[in-house]
Amino acid sequence: MDSKSSTKLKTDQGEGASLSAFDYQPRTRIVFGGGTLSRLGELAVEQGAKHVLLVTDKGLAEAGHEARGVASLEQAGVEITIFDDVHANPTTEDVERGLAVARQQPIDLIVGLGGGSSMDCAKGINFLLTNGGKMEDYWGVGKASKPMLPLIAVPTTAGTGSEAQSFAVIAHPETHMKIACGDKKAACRVAILDPELTLTMPRSVTHVTGIDALSHALETYVTKPRNEISRLFSRRAWSLLAHSFPQVLNTPDDLTARGNMQLGAHFAGAAIENSMLGATHALANPLSAHFGLTHGVAIGIMLPHVIRFNAELVGEHYSQLASDIGLCDQHDPAGPGLLAEHIQSLVSLAGAPTTLTECEVDTGLFDQLAEEASRQWTGNFNPRPVDQSSLRELYECAY
Repeated sequence: MDSKSSTKLKTDQGEGASLSAFDYQPRTRIVFGGGTLSRLGELAVEQGAKHVLLVTDKGLAEAGHEARGVASLEQAGVEITIFDDVHANPTTEDVERGLAVARQQPIDLIVGLGGGSSMDCAKGINFLLTNGGKMEDYWGVGKASKPMLPLIAVPTTAGTGSEAQSFAVIAHPETHMKIACGDKKAACRVAILDPELTLTMPRSVTHVTGIDALSHALETYVTKPRNEISRLFSRRAWSLLAHSFPQVLNTPDDLTARGNMQLGAHFAGAAIENSMLGATHALANPLSAHFGLTHGVAIGIMLPHVIRFNAELVGEHYSQLASDIGLCDQHDPAGPGLLAEHIQSLVSLAGAPTTLTECEVDTGLFDQLAEEASRQWTGNFNPRPVDQSSLRELYECAY
């Protein structure tokens, strides 16, 4: 075999596959286990922190998590400034408010405590505090020219996997459309994964964040940029999430299942960092912007239809994932359909809508929704090409 030939191997699925090129550079230390929030102060000091900006939301204070984080930081001798005015799906206005708070103190480390909203807002503040300007200036990848502050992420949900990613996803306050600002310097130095923090999630939050994490695992496994590293993360995430999701819905105090969900969400987030997302997220964002659908609800409705749409090109990959949870043989051509049906059953188990009809989505806006979905950057990575026409058809299928 000459140097121009593709290296071949037999994968654990028993098929010949070309190894795709990749550049993998892990940037985040993972500290996992029940009660690990207590190590926040210790880990902050290791990063040289003297004055921390703690970015969180008021719900975390009510749950007691903020107080535990503050206590750990105080015990380590670290000064703390709190910004707890983060809203769901944070906008540029949330970031600007946090920036104003941060500028009042000599902040040298940022902690994002909460769901994806708190972590994304913390990253956004980091961009502007260190590099100036406004969030729109960093739309895209690698636009920050100056070093950024160390960031510690402490997720309290099992969904976005934001702590594993170098992107801040921030919404425009008027259109509610999301802009993704990525830079390797924005990656978290440390992620504290403490499953005890997820025990306080209401069932509705457990559902929407869990479906989002499941979609991350499924989408990253088949996207165009997928590679050996991303698929390892995707497949392990899928196994952890698919087996544990019904358990956390039915037995919410099961700490083992909660830990599996949180680690699975992190692995799925790491897969996103290496292979991006696909059409499901492109379709979901306009639904959230126009009809106020929670992100996980919109994802849960659209994901089964995208699986069926993509099966034409990546059906064998979906069959592998279906086989992993016992739905079929790994080479069964019916695998994609069984996988789509299984996702729909999980959404139903959570008591969430499975059609756009149930959400009173106006079909008269399908053309506009499809046009906006076609401009979402994640659609570019879908394994089967999508355009305005095909995206409209997917909305119709989901109706």
